[in-house]
Amino acid sequence: MAFARTCSVALAGVEGVVVEVQADLEPGVAAFTLVGLPDKSLTESRDRVRAAVVNSGVQWPQKKLTVGLSPASVPKSGSGFDMAVAAAVLGAAERIDPRVLADIVMIGELGLDGRVRPVRGILPAVLAAADAGYEQVVVPESAAAEASLVPGVSVLGVRSLRQLIAVLADEPVPEEEPDQQGRPDPLLAGLRVPGTGAATGMPGAAAYDPGHDLADVVGQPAARTAAEVAAAGGHHLFLEGPPGAGKTMLAERLPALLPRLTRQESLEVTAVHSVAGLLPPGRPLIDTAPYCAPHHSATMQSLVGGGPGIARPGAVSLSHRGVLFLDETPEFSGQALDALRQPLENGHVVIARSAGVVRFPARFLMVLAANPCPCGRFSLRDHLCECSPAAIRRYQSRLSGPLLDRVDLRVEVDRVTRTELAACGTPGESTATVADRVRAARERAAARLAGTPWRTNSEIPGRELRSRWYAVPGALDEAERSLDRGALTARGLDRVLRVAWTVADLTGHDRPDAGDVALALHLRTGVPRGTPMTIGAMT
Repeated sequence: MAFARTCSVALAGVEGVVVEVQADLEPGVAAFTLVGLPDKSLTESRDRVRAAVVNSGVQWPQKKLTVGLSPASVPKSGSGFDMAVAAAVLGAAERIDPRVLADIVMIGELGLDGRVRPVRGILPAVLAAADAGYEQVVVPESAAAEASLVPGVSVLGVRSLRQLIAVLADEPVPEEEPDQQGRPDPLLAGLRVPGTGAATGMPGAAAYDPGHDLADVVGQPAARTAAEVAAAGGHHLFLEGPPGAGKTMLAERLPALLPRLTRQESLEVTAVHSVAGLLPPGRPLIDTAPYCAPHHSATMQSLVGGGPGIARPGAVSLSHRGVLFLDETPEFSGQALDALRQPLENGHVVIARSAGVVRFPARFLMVLAANPCPCGRFSLRDHLCECSPAAIRRYQSRLSGPLLDRVDLRVEVDRVTRTELAACGTPGESTATVADRVRAARERAAARLAGTPWRTNSEIPGRELRSRWYAVPGALDEAERSLDRGALTARGLDRVLRVAWTVADLTGHDRPDAGDVALALHLRTGVPRGTPMTIGAMT
């Protein structure tokens, strides 16, 4: 009997389990049996591995071959086990020394010609291997930069099975042409990961596209302030107004206001995009906030994740640590919108399938945009709308109360006037200016929240806000009166207090005062409180 083993990784979402790949050769009728709870795509690896070994110039063992994947209770899927299966078979056939294979983790798909092709989820797979104590990983050459992001792991990138055999057998490594892999097709329309070319290069500074500057937005002081507060505190934002008022422009410029991702956040975001197969070519690490804007015809699965077979991350996970923009929100299905309530509260998505439970991170900043009515011209000041009252109520009721109650900031975006357009020669504050204030506010919040599990004001539970961090005495009087009148729910009062802390961080106050709470109430309820509508005027 001949036996060899090596390792690979089984992924469930962005979490991995190291799998021992064992190969056993015995005398008998030539057969290839694969056991250990493989799915159909993994079962098909028998044909891929056999063809890859033969086309690599190695004789296939004509014996009874059994390959086991342990632990057998863990579901396994995908083609990423191909390279480990081939290496284990060659070790059992003594083409490679079995002792060399035992402590190596191999991840990669094999082509019929023996070439090694990349698979989804290289980064989370290597992270799982490192957590399990493995120090050597073999991956496709095109994914070596992604795997090298994990510290403490030695990464070998190979182009073909021939090269892998030569390295492990201590033989001359043959030359191979690099694999020309095209850009992966996006799974969701509207996904954008900002490039590094427009970054400022300063540590902690926001990276932004000069072609999308906040100064381009004409007028809209309340909406601009709301966008700044949303970026500083991670608060969700609802923009309601007629077409052409600038709702989409504000949403597109919001990611540039967010600080550059920390190392840990970058690994989280990159892991999700790696599993989805959406990492930009030549850019293994995503260090700027992603932006995802799915079409209003998106299904519930495309928003929160799922799909046939192994669940894939949806828009809420692809926008993790970034911005999820839902334009024309009332046109989304009610089922899809209500499915957002769990990730909004918990910061993650749990998808249950018969094959197991998958968990994806989903800590995103959500921006909703909607017209006030089907024709988009309804306003209490103007009388241009031709929609019936019933049609307006029916249109606005598509956004459920429980969903809107989880949105901290609600702002009405007015039509741009001729006077505001004529004054475009004196633009508002630029993205760089506002991003500097946002970064400073985040630093104040981080210092206050040091030693806690929370990173932004929007994540702090209401109980902690009321018992641990106090506003200036009397600052909450107006907000509490709104609660007594029924204008605010208990959850709404907590959210006003969170927003008030963010406003205080932006204005440099140690604790929220009456002015900070008044602005927070205005941004929550839309009712003016006599406070300046720009942070610059309050500082």
